Amino acid sequence: MEGGTQERFEEQACSPSLVGGLQQQAIYLSASNLVLSLTAFLGNSLILTALHKESSLHPPSKLLFRCLVTTDLLVGLVSQPLFSTHWMCVVYEQWSLCRLAFDAFSMTSYALCSVSLFTMTAISMDRLLALLLGLRYRQIVTLKRTYIIVATIWVVSGVAALCEPLDGRITDWYGTMITLSCSMMTIASYTKIFRTLSRHQAQVQDHFQQQPSQPNALNVAQYRKAVSSTLWVQLALVVCYVPFSIVEVVMTYSKTYSSNFVVSWGIAVALIYCNSTLNPFLYCWKSSEADNQTSTLPPMELDSSRVQHSYQHILR
Repeated sequence: MEGGTQERFEEQACSPSLVGGLQQQAIYLSASNLVLSLTAFLGNSLILTALHKESSLHPPSKLLFRCLVTTDLLVGLVSQPLFSTHWMCVVYEQWSLCRLAFDAFSMTSYALCSVSLFTMTAISMDRLLALLLGLRYRQIVTLKRTYIIVATIWVVSGVAALCEPLDGRITDWYGTMITLSCSMMTIASYTKIFRTLSRHQAQVQDHFQQQPSQPNALNVAQYRKAVSSTLWVQLALVVCYVPFSIVEVVMTYSKTYSSNFVVSWGIAVALIYCNSTLNPFLYCWKSSEADNQTSTLPPMELDSSRVQHSYQHILR
């Protein structure tokens, strides 16, 4: 306690009295993060290359996925090396450099995590709009509007991250607000999607039972598969972020911090970074499943315009 206020964990992260005896743990954390940094950079570089060549995605949707992959790539290229540098400074007791590395990794992590949360929310809403708007989707969800949204996400996240060294309470409140709001919006979007799909699938089945000669142009199962693939990425993000959220809650209500707590915090941060390595594998896994399923569909089921017309006809 100093001046009647509790010293924040971030202000003690490079304190010799707190982390001075963690050289061995710091080596493990630094080494593991360097490995994850390399895999995140290489994996997401490959995904970005694949997205550049991909022509079947709607351009706004493609932009959102490129934004998400770019965020993961920057985590591996910038945030994780800075985090490893922080731990190596602990090993060699370079406390001044440790403070600089900690501030740098904190700012970049706040910014990139914020962009990831916003982008995942935007992707879920994009999938919902694609389902609800039908033929109007391509008119309303344009590339220009999506660029504006993406630019706004990066600017807001960057400004919030710059507040971290000035007053950490600002980023704490910001992080809590965007985590709750993005989570609620994402859950609401996917709930609406699956409820709508279930209702429409029943309508489609009734329609084609009455007119069995009409081809099944609306492949609800295929759309459900695509949404499920995105949901897997969302669930991976939640799993990787939950431990850190728990540590943050404990940190908020703790009056003192132990060495074991510091190690737990380091592992929780590493799990967040692990999400950037995990995502490329999820993209490849779910994409290969989707490709296998798509290859078995009749050509008519792959014609998006006919799908949309049939969709509108059924809902009349």
